Amino acid sequence: MTHTLTTAGPLPAQDADGGYDVTVVGAGVVGAAIARELARHPLRTALVDAADDVGSGTSKANTAILHTGFDAVPGSLEARLVREGYDLLAVYAAQTGIPLERVGALLIAWDEEQLAALPGLLDKAVRNGYRAARLIGGDELRAREPLLGPGALGALDVPDESIICPWSTPLAFATQAVRAGVHLHLNCRVRAVAQGTDGHVLTTSRGPLRTRYVVNAAGLYADEIDRMLGNDVFTVTPRRGQLIVYDKLARDLVGHILLPVPGPGGKGVLVAPTVFGNVLLGPTAEELDDRTDTASTAEGLRLLREKGSRIVPGLVEEEVTAVYAGLRAATGQEDYRIQEYPALRYVAVGGIRSTGLTASMAIARHVVELLGATGLELTGPHDLPPLTMPALGEASPRPYRSAALIAEDPAYGSLVCHCEQVTLGEIRDALVSTIPPRSLDGLRRRTRARGGRCQGFYCGAAVRALFEEGTAGTGDDEEARG
Repeated sequence: MTHTLTTAGPLPAQDADGGYDVTVVGAGVVGAAIARELARHPLRTALVDAADDVGSGTSKANTAILHTGFDAVPGSLEARLVREGYDLLAVYAAQTGIPLERVGALLIAWDEEQLAALPGLLDKAVRNGYRAARLIGGDELRAREPLLGPGALGALDVPDESIICPWSTPLAFATQAVRAGVHLHLNCRVRAVAQGTDGHVLTTSRGPLRTRYVVNAAGLYADEIDRMLGNDVFTVTPRRGQLIVYDKLARDLVGHILLPVPGPGGKGVLVAPTVFGNVLLGPTAEELDDRTDTASTAEGLRLLREKGSRIVPGLVEEEVTAVYAGLRAATGQEDYRIQEYPALRYVAVGGIRSTGLTASMAIARHVVELLGATGLELTGPHDLPPLTMPALGEASPRPYRSAALIAEDPAYGSLVCHCEQVTLGEIRDALVSTIPPRSLDGLRRRTRARGGRCQGFYCGAAVRALFEEGTAGTGDDEEARG
């Protein structure tokens, strides 16, 4: 069974009886999760995005932490959805093979004022329904993280904080959605929305799209879409977070996610392992005007190295694999801005901050419930086709290590990217997948190719050749492989 995936050219002809039932604008981790949840109902659903891939905005550039929600604002919508989303995504990751490691977090106090704040943070965790956290003293902290910098006085131990793959998650959601019948339209920017008696007509960069209901999950552009629907409720301010990725040889320096005690300026800079075997340092928090400015700066990287040298002094002496920056959608409110508008047949999903990855599946359920309350006809949900994602995590059974898999198909024993141990078989599989990459960056997010120490210096030409061969002749509009 095949379903439409369009990446260029005009949109395909829509049903004569009114187009789609629901259109989700924004194919980041939240939008893809909403589309997947809608796919469990017999609806005609579209997922549209201005970019050429799913999860290519805020979702691709974050700290990749699965949060327990211990430090959320008690009683907020975000607190509830993060708590529910943690459980949902942990189960989903286990079912689909999304890399996930429960490493735990330590919220470290470096002075007496921060130490005095820890009991209040423990109480906050309890009020948020998380009761596994506990206070630990300096001696236990040092025993568990012997390479910490001097001066650490104690910590709040949060054992269930985890690290997860930020790339596989939105891709898994979107893949299941497409296989279940959702139409994915990429390179499809929404430019205007006209309201009619039977719904909406979205003017897009690839032609008109008719839909009865709209879900706005456009991230950094959610306020612009909201205004197209006649609202002016919130304004998105891009908040840039720069991060440094250290080499895999640094991985033994850190055993947990190392968090600072939050201050007036925000949550601050953390040190965390990644599921790919590296170590992250960051992020900064810089409010900008430009919603496309993901540049790293000398000042930002200097600040991170300064902070990192106090947390784990040995870390800043390690080799840097990469630096990157992501933009978060700040709205000036310490909660999500999820609101239904029954008269407009519209649900706004704005202000989804750094916890959006964790909360994504719970947000999706909440939004579909709001659509039902708004008048969308929902029948009993059905199960989606099972899915297994590629093994990208270092703790996963990577193909190059599997003698049985290589014996069955030698392509899985042919390394193309030696830094990340990515094989010819994995690249081939990505290029013929349900939602294939449309760029080398998209291929990297599916395989890790060109993402290691040399950043493609040695394997770049070979990876590009395989990509160009695999995408040659695909055309502007193609059928997703179901």
